[in-house]
Amino acid sequence: MYQIVGKKSLNPTVTQMEILAPFVAKKALPGQFIILRVDENGERIPLTVAGCDRVKGTVTIIFQIVGASTESLNHKKVGESIPDFVGPLGRPTHTEGLKKVCVVGGGVGCAIALPVARALHEQGAEVTSIIGFRNKDLVILEEEFKACSKEFHLMTDDGSYGRQGNVVAPLKELLEKGETFDEVITIGPLIMMKFVCAATKEYGVKTIASMNPIMIDGTGMCGGCRLTVGGEMKFACVDGPEFDGHLIDFDEAMSRSRTYAEFETHEREKTCNLFKQEVK
Repeated sequence: MYQIVGKKSLNPTVTQMEILAPFVAKKALPGQFIILRVDENGERIPLTVAGCDRVKGTVTIIFQIVGASTESLNHKKVGESIPDFVGPLGRPTHTEGLKKVCVVGGGVGCAIALPVARALHEQGAEVTSIIGFRNKDLVILEEEFKACSKEFHLMTDDGSYGRQGNVVAPLKELLEKGETFDEVITIGPLIMMKFVCAATKEYGVKTIASMNPIMIDGTGMCGGCRLTVGGEMKFACVDGPEFDGHLIDFDEAMSRSRTYAEFETHEREKTCNLFKQEVK
């Protein structure tokens, strides 16, 4: 069993947890993920490692409450445990040799982008971070990004905080004025990553996109994370989750990602009702 030793709400739909898992903490690297189950009969959930403390033996996960399993996980309290916490899995982000990088994160994808930005900063790279959210209430990890970035931009769709607009706007402005990057690394909603990659392709800037958002069981067996990269079929959880963003067929990935949306909403509502009945 893996004990929950820390928990806090980052915004109304996003929760951060610290899990005691020393063997995972010992080896986890930025870009990798774990698979957990909330209970013995629960489904497998792949979640990216948002951070780890090798001394304390803890792994930080950040998740958005979107379905029944994440709803159940969010009801767990500090001191309680979960039965399975397997990892690290997936290929870690390649950071070696990079000197100047732009990290672009959107929404809960910022939880995946942050450890990458931190790793680059710690190895001496110059990091420009651009993060975006729908509105002020959904902003997460602002101070953490500022701490590891030489240049920082925060965008909100409605202009309620930071600057109004999407993350592509400051990225294009930087590229248009001649700014150069060894790589752009983008993590967030598929539609956001599609337009980030379209913008950088115009300037010939290598861009890596994390396809973590389309993973389901984390092994490749379910086939839910199939995607086309450079005309070849790949699996995000086995071959990735990071790929050359200029070769990804984002339209195909977005179409497939909507397959279970209605089912997830229904199952979450059912789980919420169960918890409400238990409280009564």
